[in-house]
Amino acid sequence: MFEKLLGAITRALLVALLIATPALALPDVGTDAIHIVVLFSLFAGLLVFIEYFSTYPSIIEFRYAPPFNRLRFAAIFLTVFTLSTIARGQYEPNAFTSFLSALGNVVSNWLDFPYSPVRLMVIMLPENATVALTDSVRTAAGLSYLVSLMTLAIFYFCVRIMGWPARNGAFNVWVNLPLFDPTAGGDVLSRLRRDGRLNIALGFLMPFLIPAIVQMMSDLVDPIYLDDSMTLIWTISAWAFIPASLIMRGMAMTRVAEMIDENRRRAYAAAQAIQAA
Repeated sequence: MFEKLLGAITRALLVALLIATPALALPDVGTDAIHIVVLFSLFAGLLVFIEYFSTYPSIIEFRYAPPFNRLRFAAIFLTVFTLSTIARGQYEPNAFTSFLSALGNVVSNWLDFPYSPVRLMVIMLPENATVALTDSVRTAAGLSYLVSLMTLAIFYFCVRIMGWPARNGAFNVWVNLPLFDPTAGGDVLSRLRRDGRLNIALGFLMPFLIPAIVQMMSDLVDPIYLDDSMTLIWTISAWAFIPASLIMRGMAMTRVAEMIDENRRRAYAAAQAIQAA
């Protein structure tokens, strides 16, 4: 019980720190914004604590199948921390912020090719955007997209090479997929494969679709102003993290479907052997 409580508290503190990181790093954050960030941090931390301290799952998937959620948290925390550090360098530059900015410029130039997600994010900016804002968006988008690609590569290695999640023991579908109802109708195997492929396709298309949709709707609604550092950090982080998270979920559900199919084949082969005997 104590280990479970300690784990829930640690996860809650880490999530709260994640949400508060931009406000802690940026020197120009207003008092009202700090109050809102503190409120969101407490709410998110409480939600995570309740989820991991409770016996039965509610919304967080793959709770007992590490390192799925650990990889996702590491990706979003690294993205937010890196972008916050680069934004702080605009006010208080040092060797570390200069290094991250130079790295971001190299990565963004590498990923900024025609029809790439990074190029679409830059095109999404209004025509009157300054050169400094364009460079900031390009750098943030390049670093964020690189982190998401690295996260997907690591998770793919865990699934295909390390045999996730079978190496962690028996996999409980109900505990690790609380939002998936196996009794909703239809074959569980086909539904898992369908949902997995849908998540992968949607995650692949979102980095391309979001800038296009925002640009098309800019004539109808007020566009998102990325000249604010806090808005830039969270917008770019969400743009890169949500699609990567969907692809990881799709890969995980496809892997679970493969495990169920393998178990069915073994059970069928055993039954055939018993009948033959």
